[in-house]
Amino acid sequence: MPSLRRNGRHGVRRPWALASITVTCCCLAAALTGCGDGGGGTGSAPSATPTAPDTASFSGTLPSALASSASSAVASARASASAAASSASARASEFEASVSAESARRTAAAEKELKSVKGRGNAVSEVSMTGMPKAQTGGLLAVLVTITNKTDRKASYAVQVDFEDADHHVVETRYTGAENLEPGKKEQPVVFSHQPPDARLTPRLAKAQRY
Repeated sequence: MPSLRRNGRHGVRRPWALASITVTCCCLAAALTGCGDGGGGTGSAPSATPTAPDTASFSGTLPSALASSASSAVASARASASAAASSASARASEFEASVSAESARRTAAAEKELKSVKGRGNAVSEVSMTGMPKAQTGGLLAVLVTITNKTDRKASYAVQVDFEDADHHVVETRYTGAENLEPGKKEQPVVFSHQPPDARLTPRLAKAQRY
């Protein structure tokens, strides 16, 4: 086999040069692929490039179960506080309006009838009074007046209730009554004071007239 080594400017490449190029390429390939670990073992495969999360369907951060529960509790507390903060005078006005709508006419009739009555009247034994809880009256002082016709014929009644202070001074006078009450029947109108809810007053049956 003829020799490859030749002298001259355009001679054939020497075998040692080819070997050097081959070794260099292998080392470069090993560095790029991670095949060599310097210890003679097989190298691990390169890790995959992380994929960015798909945010197209994101609508914002959802509250945790605890946050949602706390939010509901706060809303409920605010609603309760708002209801508790309703003014006592507003509730009292509603109560007064509901009572007045039913008794305005009988109140006027009772007051008119009692103007000419001397003493306590002829029907005190047919009238009784019971205090009402302020929780039901919006804080107002109110009494349930029970009028019972104890006679054997139809009758109408006029009642006067005085609200007195601790010294038995009359602070306010209110009127109520019942019209055309059948024998043995009863009616229970409500009488309430217009004084401030914190006023310490005592209701007293001042007059009761049957007519």
